[in-house]
Amino acid sequence: MSKNKLFKVFIMIAFIMCSCEDNFDPKMYGTLNVSNYPVTEAEYESFMMTCYMPFTTTWTYWIGAGTSGNQHGWYIPAGGVLKFFDYPTDEMAVWNNGWGGGYYFLSKADFSQCVYYTSGTLSDERPNHFPKVSEISYFTNVIGTLEKASTEVVSEERKREFIAEARLCRGLMMYYLLHVYGPVPLIVDPNDLINPSKLENLVRPTLQQMTEWIMADFDYAYQYIADTQPEQGRYNKDYARVCIMRHCLNEGYYMSGYYQKAIDMYSELKGRYSLFKKGDNPYIEQFKNANNFNSEVIMAVSCDETADGTNKSGNFNPLMMLATPDNAARVDDQGNPTPFYLQGQGWGQTFNVSPKFWDTYDPSDKRRDVILTKYYTTAGTWIDRNTTTWDGFIINKFPVETATAFQGTDIPLARWADVLLMYAEAEVRKNNAAPSADAVAAVNEVRKRAGLDDLPSSATASAEAFLDALLTERGHEMLYEGMRKIDLIRFNQYAQRTAKIKGVAPTHQYVPIPNYAVQQASESYGKVLVQTFEREGWKADLAAARN
Repeated sequence: MSKNKLFKVFIMIAFIMCSCEDNFDPKMYGTLNVSNYPVTEAEYESFMMTCYMPFTTTWTYWIGAGTSGNQHGWYIPAGGVLKFFDYPTDEMAVWNNGWGGGYYFLSKADFSQCVYYTSGTLSDERPNHFPKVSEISYFTNVIGTLEKASTEVVSEERKREFIAEARLCRGLMMYYLLHVYGPVPLIVDPNDLINPSKLENLVRPTLQQMTEWIMADFDYAYQYIADTQPEQGRYNKDYARVCIMRHCLNEGYYMSGYYQKAIDMYSELKGRYSLFKKGDNPYIEQFKNANNFNSEVIMAVSCDETADGTNKSGNFNPLMMLATPDNAARVDDQGNPTPFYLQGQGWGQTFNVSPKFWDTYDPSDKRRDVILTKYYTTAGTWIDRNTTTWDGFIINKFPVETATAFQGTDIPLARWADVLLMYAEAEVRKNNAAPSADAVAAVNEVRKRAGLDDLPSSATASAEAFLDALLTERGHEMLYEGMRKIDLIRFNQYAQRTAKIKGVAPTHQYVPIPNYAVQQASESYGKVLVQTFEREGWKADLAAARN
């Protein structure tokens, strides 16, 4: 890419800041020319805001020219983290009685068809995030532009805050790409955007290199991003702390000091948040509209109850539409409203909860109540686990509260319960020993809110026993919050636990890079872009799953 082209691209990304009850909801319209934009501080801020586009929840987004066309955002269920990190795990049953094709393959953790995904077609059935590699270059250009902003226009402090937000967004993009594909070729230095040798170097970086790129962005954000923001849902320092914790846990087994860094982040967050404990079942209540951004929520996608599904109407949460069967009735055989009364029939129940996963809950676990184990149909019959044509239960974690498919229920990105569980894990991994009293107490606090007793002594007698119990605890607490596959891989149990529930082991640990990208690297630049990636321990995990 020439310097002339780089600065003359036209971008369909003029951002405005819209708010609903002071919530953060970036929207886009219009056409801007980068050759004479940004100029004012407000324009620099708007330019930075474009980096939030992949983290909105409209059906699709497009950052602008020079990127890869319409994309699924990371938090839209149809093609985002739920599809990649919950769908192909032990949480969901194989969708044997569904629509077949890509839905079926992903539901049984068969990633072999992903090599045929294309860059020009956006599909819920064949979600492809590899085009986001080019969007990293876009983010890098935004960061480079902000770095060059004159202090006569933007103060040094404000400039650092803008850069920190952009880098946190870029770090998150890299984080998710890493956990979908493994390390992928990226441009993170603005100077390399006009360097042909860098642009053509389509080879995978090492795992450590990509880990360091992500940490560099998270750490910069941690140092310079604003402590608080004027709108709920706009990223802040506490969210940077949580991002660092997650990254440190995932990569701490080979990166020195990462487990301690995760513990340090916990110490800084401690006392600022608490578990939500209102209502008969606080776990259920915390996800309702009335309790958005409650005492437990560190960060969330701020959704709008008036959204209508179009890109200009704001973020929405469509999970219940996608998780509800297409024959679900509004009232039951007694005339009582069902959980689908306001919404009606769904879109085929493309997401489900495996009955076998439901069986892993303690019967007294209140968190189990977010799963519906039967429903009444429009044909006048009840469907339950004994119905052979029904593959899985209904996730009702974000219940229907308004008469629309586009719910305004916020989507949690970081909760205190997750932080407590991460702290306990980091402490045990750092010491490589049985958990301390503090680590056990952190887990028990989460369990108590769910109506459970403390962990039994057998689960705290050793590091191995504790971590095994903790992985189960995370599955129940963080159900359908876009983390399960990442957790399972970190614990070296992705193949084993998935096979136990689905009856078949995953074909790959990470999604293979599509054929078109591998071919482009080879035919256009003479580079070898290795199609598949696996971490240390995958072969042993897979072998154990197949025995």
